[in-house]
Amino acid sequence: MGDPWGFVSTPREAPRRRPIGLRLLDWREVYEPMPDERLRRQAGRCMDCGIPFCHQGCPLGNLIPDWNDLVRRAEWRRAIEQLHATNNFPEFTGVLCPAPCEPACVLAINSDPVTIKQIELQIIDHAWDQGWVTPLPPKTRTKRTVAVVGSGPAGLAAAQQLTRVGHDVIVYERADRFGGLLRYGIPEFKMQKRRLDRRLDQMKAEGTIFRAGVEVGIDPDVKQLRSRSDALVLACGATARRELPVPGRELDGVHPAMDYLTWANRVQEGDLEVSPITAEGRDVAIVGGGDTGTDCLGTVHRQRARSVVHIDIRPRPPEQRTVNMPWPTYPAIYRTSPAHEEGGARLFSMDTLEFLGDANGRLRAIKIVEGLRDENKRFHPITASATEIPAQLALLALGFLGPERGRLLTDLGVELDECGNVSRDENFMSSVEGAFVAGDMGRGQSLIVWAIAEGRSAAACVDKYLTGRDVLPCPIQPTDRPIA
Repeated sequence: MGDPWGFVSTPREAPRRRPIGLRLLDWREVYEPMPDERLRRQAGRCMDCGIPFCHQGCPLGNLIPDWNDLVRRAEWRRAIEQLHATNNFPEFTGVLCPAPCEPACVLAINSDPVTIKQIELQIIDHAWDQGWVTPLPPKTRTKRTVAVVGSGPAGLAAAQQLTRVGHDVIVYERADRFGGLLRYGIPEFKMQKRRLDRRLDQMKAEGTIFRAGVEVGIDPDVKQLRSRSDALVLACGATARRELPVPGRELDGVHPAMDYLTWANRVQEGDLEVSPITAEGRDVAIVGGGDTGTDCLGTVHRQRARSVVHIDIRPRPPEQRTVNMPWPTYPAIYRTSPAHEEGGARLFSMDTLEFLGDANGRLRAIKIVEGLRDENKRFHPITASATEIPAQLALLALGFLGPERGRLLTDLGVELDECGNVSRDENFMSSVEGAFVAGDMGRGQSLIVWAIAEGRSAAACVDKYLTGRDVLPCPIQPTDRPIA
């Protein structure tokens, strides 16, 4: 800690967002990099606390004060070594993670926290620019084969860890490209896919084998997969979406959010010129106030919708922490994302009653009513009449209910927990011997930082199961939960 008064003399500075009028003309990332000198001053705000609660806020256990000080001293090479010691993909978390480490910063007790997320992102960006991120193939081979099913962040983290300690790792992905939700669920303006592609290239150079377009459970079936592998890592995510069973759901123009985002991402991949589900020239209603709904909002703006309303059944969050959100928990406060800054109306405490169609079966409006939910999440209207909002496109972003119940889980015979996720023990192993579970498939819908942490932890357990050694870090246990 070079400047013990840095947190006093230097105010917090967040990364700048590109001008709205400019960024709506393209699909590039919204945030601009911070000049190195300013970023180093931001890193100097870190107090190097005796008990760094930012560690507790980060499931990966990132060595945040360590690399903050290295950035302050412009020791970028050492900073990326410290960052990679705990995080396989800091560029993913640097753009996508909501940074639970920041509200856990000790400064956040009564001031503005350190800009940890931006510092993390620019450390890895420096490393790529300088050519410091290179393949790390294993020196020896164990002659053990591990099949990883799913190529999202949990599967990729597990695969990279296991490859680097000498196992023959094959990653199976049912889509035509790798990355899971990173590829087709996250819009390009939130994370440009070059970040994902260069990591995949690194992993291939390390020896990880990737097979796309493979529906595990069908071809290969479970028996074939088990005969080819000494262990399995199930990392298929929680992709069973929550539905909205209201009248008019079947109308043309009402779509699940992930279908909409997938097509939009395929346009950016060059697969087609125009999405078959487009907001261009339409009035749009987005039902669901979470991250997926916000991703839809930014996409709708770039497709030049006529109007857009973002509907949330929850009440408007408070502006500041309340007594129910004490430090160092991650506070559920009112936040304005870049997508909300770009336009559209936000409606809170609104429930969707019905989708209204025209004579041709096409959506023309959505009927909503204001109210409040009780402690059991039952909605109670507080107004006598409903409101009609014009909409020719409605996007349902209502979250997910757990993993899909397909042939893989059925034929493997794994047990599910009370939430419908794949049950696992303290070693991330499912009820089936040799089949491990990582990420949202076992945890339920969660953050990317938890997915990477689970992938790393599951890899440690797989390696120990196959070899009896204890060489990989295990940052979390399956029962760990965020501070909330």
